[in-house]
Amino acid sequence: MSQYPDPYPPGPGQEGTQPSPEPGYGQPSGEAYDRAYGQQPCQAYGQQPGQAYGRQPGQAYGQPTGQGFTAAPPVPAGYGYGQYQNVVPQGMYFDQLSGLNLPDGTRLASVGRRIGAYFLSIPLFIATLGIGYVIWGVIIWGRGQTPALQVLGMRAWRPETNKVAGFWFMALRETVGRIIDGILGLITEITSFVLFVAGKKHQALHDIIAGTVILHDPDKVLAS
Repeated sequence: MSQYPDPYPPGPGQEGTQPSPEPGYGQPSGEAYDRAYGQQPCQAYGQQPGQAYGRQPGQAYGQPTGQGFTAAPPVPAGYGYGQYQNVVPQGMYFDQLSGLNLPDGTRLASVGRRIGAYFLSIPLFIATLGIGYVIWGVIIWGRGQTPALQVLGMRAWRPETNKVAGFWFMALRETVGRIIDGILGLITEITSFVLFVAGKKHQALHDIIAGTVILHDPDKVLAS
């Protein structure tokens, strides 16, 4: 085969510039290249043979390296959004049925006792000729009672202040509250009764207006 002369022959003391030989023309490549330079095939720089990248020898994938951040302490039970601890004042207990803090020795008056007080007020009103019932009621409003509540050992209690309802709250309950109960006749009376029976606090409309619940106080712990 004839060869053409080099158009740029090397000068004196210079060697001709030859292009780098491609792999396959005397230069090892791939696996042969790795072995020629003392490196195992497919081995990352600085890694031991058979060692995964970034892992210690003999360490399984997913196993902690022993380096890094210290594990965070466990989260206390009940911790999180919307979690809080109910604080019960001294001398009281938490009633799970009503969700209220109530004084020791008392309990939320039952539906039957409340209905009994309603029907008891009718003969008491008649026996005292009406006017006597009103005067009796005004006298004991300051104790959180009405004549029927007093006879059956009950008192009106205000959960907002954890105190027995005073005179003015009882006046609100027995005047404005009773007017609201009958303002629309049978409609409001039925509504008040349904709220009283179905509600977990057993509050009728007049109780809701005054912010009261009725407690059974058989030992008169709320008398003081």
